[in-house]
Amino acid sequence: MKTKETVLKKFGTFGGVFTPTLLTILGVIMYLRLGWVVGNAGLLGAWIIILVSFLITLTTALSMSAITTNIRIGAGGAYAIVSQALGLEVGGSLGIPRYISQGLAVTMYIFGFREGWLGIFPNHSPFLVDVIVFLALFGIAYYSANLAIKTQYIIIVIIVLSFISIVFAAYEGSMVNSTSEVLRFGNFKGSPENDFSGSNFWIVFAVFFPAATGIMAGANMSGELKDPKKSIPVGTLWAIGVSFIIYMLLAFWIARSATESELISNYYVIVEKAYVGPLILAGILGATFSSALASIVGSSRILYAMGEHKVLPYSKFLAGTSANGQPRNAMIITGILIFATMLLRNINAVAPLVTLFFLITYAMINIVVIIEQNLGLISYRPIFKIPRWVPWAGLISSIFAMFIINPSVSLLSLMIVFVVYWYLSRQNLETPFEDVRSGLFVSFAEWAAKHTWGMKKMQQRAWKPNLMVPVRDINGVKGIFPFLRNIAKPKGSIKLLGIEPFSEKSTLANQLEALSESFRTKGVFSSWTVIHTDEFTKGINYGSQALQGAFFKPNIIFLNLQEHDDYEQELRPIIKESIRLETGVLLYVAHPTALLGQRNTINVWISDRRDNWSLGWDIGNLDLSMLIAYKLKLNWDAKIRLITVINDPKEEENAKKFLHSLINLARLPQTLTEVYVGSFKEIVEQAPIADLNIFGMEENLSFHFVKEMTYKTNSSCLFVKDSGHESILA
Repeated sequence: MKTKETVLKKFGTFGGVFTPTLLTILGVIMYLRLGWVVGNAGLLGAWIIILVSFLITLTTALSMSAITTNIRIGAGGAYAIVSQALGLEVGGSLGIPRYISQGLAVTMYIFGFREGWLGIFPNHSPFLVDVIVFLALFGIAYYSANLAIKTQYIIIVIIVLSFISIVFAAYEGSMVNSTSEVLRFGNFKGSPENDFSGSNFWIVFAVFFPAATGIMAGANMSGELKDPKKSIPVGTLWAIGVSFIIYMLLAFWIARSATESELISNYYVIVEKAYVGPLILAGILGATFSSALASIVGSSRILYAMGEHKVLPYSKFLAGTSANGQPRNAMIITGILIFATMLLRNINAVAPLVTLFFLITYAMINIVVIIEQNLGLISYRPIFKIPRWVPWAGLISSIFAMFIINPSVSLLSLMIVFVVYWYLSRQNLETPFEDVRSGLFVSFAEWAAKHTWGMKKMQQRAWKPNLMVPVRDINGVKGIFPFLRNIAKPKGSIKLLGIEPFSEKSTLANQLEALSESFRTKGVFSSWTVIHTDEFTKGINYGSQALQGAFFKPNIIFLNLQEHDDYEQELRPIIKESIRLETGVLLYVAHPTALLGQRNTINVWISDRRDNWSLGWDIGNLDLSMLIAYKLKLNWDAKIRLITVINDPKEEENAKKFLHSLINLARLPQTLTEVYVGSFKEIVEQAPIADLNIFGMEENLSFHFVKEMTYKTNSSCLFVKDSGHESILA
């Protein structure tokens, strides 16, 4: 049995890219609106409009050529390009509206064909003409892309014959206007629809510009090209060059062949001035038919590609193919969409969306190239190289053209793209290929690191809890999973540092990976690593020392005191080294029965400041305690109680003022305060109960004091040592 790869017909540059692109550009606007453009803008004005329009598409074509020679582009054309660069969410936000707009374009081309047909046979039923053309288009495209390409060869012959008719007309003397009578600069008198009440340069530009679009017609066939890296740049650029010359020469001919009044009032002036008028009509029919055919084939490939990448519901069905590799299911859905829009009978209201989605696509492709060029990644080494200004020119001109054509619909188009992106970003799409987003994020991170390196000691306003959690017993960490998450959430991070002797049978790495994924699922970024060592303490300290050279290093080491831990030999050296390295320390001691209780109240104990109750930027070993308490308050929806115990009753008023001032400057609303006079150890037993008690920590914190506080408060306790780089007042 033959595989899909052996049966699927692949196309070369001429048939797969050049022909569909050229025929899409040489559309109905060329035959029925170019004369009107010349009549309003004059020959020189028309040439400027043609030049500007083609420059916009040329810059995008150059950008597309660069990016397609740097990646293995699959099916879907521009959708595939953007997806591989910026991910499926961005690619899909562009691909879905573009697919729909391309379906609408098919309907517009069918309507254009109908108008040309009725110009020849005015008594025929308009709806019947539409249906017959639709069935012919769908039948050709559904059978195979190969038949569609062969059909376009016939159409290009018809269009060439129409040009020959124009050449004969010129040879036979149609260019009767003398040089002085040629309309060099137009008067912008308007059109029959507005009773010749006037127009301007940009209105005329907006009418003509859709003629220059269509450079994606060949790229849409990317999945069925023999060599897309070669065919897309060569075929697209040749099609642009040939069509540009045709438009410029045709504008010159019609300017010399008709008067201003003929040009602005008669849309069929080219038909009348040609040597054989019916050949022009045949060219109109051929141009609209070929554009519709290229669009229906291309749009079905976009839908098929999105189905392959599981961007849409029922993706498995959309990605289904026939025995010869044709995306039949996507073609059926596309046919239904086109027929449904045909029933509207008038899609003028949504017609601008078609052009504007093309322009959004152009802008996005230029953005992709700009990002790739500026990231400086070694992976960006396109065979087709372009100067850095080219994608910028393409991006700016595309956006400019959008808002010249229709500002309000442009904003609507952008809103649709953003809404689709928002939807797709919530679908957890799995990208089957590597994109440049990681490089983009890393570059931003490097930029930020380099620009803030000199102010590393002054990042108190940007402080976030970035915890390093040593792990040798995975169950111990699982038991405090919610507590760790509530300290770090939403913007902090947790680095799990596994410590164990080397063993090929160890499962710690897999367990840490699963736990880290659980943190990320719960909204906290987490990473993990394992250090193989026989000495728990040295493993942690060496890890902390190694991370001192990193910009994004942990700023807190979290120690979970368990029954099997040797406090004096293992934990005390870690605390001592962390203090030396200016890393914050949290020592958590869980109460054996109370655990974290109902998570309603947090007591923060503030030491006696004796004769120093002034409140400056340095408030001692209190900043980290307050910051952690505040994080837990938010995530637990709890209340904070500040408690201080003093020996001298005369200091009571000063202590109360200090606490209230601290609450005010630290911006801690609804915080309770308690000031006690007496012995600290006695007061601890009498103090209001809380679910967690937070105490300051000295370098020589004794194990006896740790256990005593847990017993006396009848709660879990957290002992805290600042790094010196936090500030609750910042």
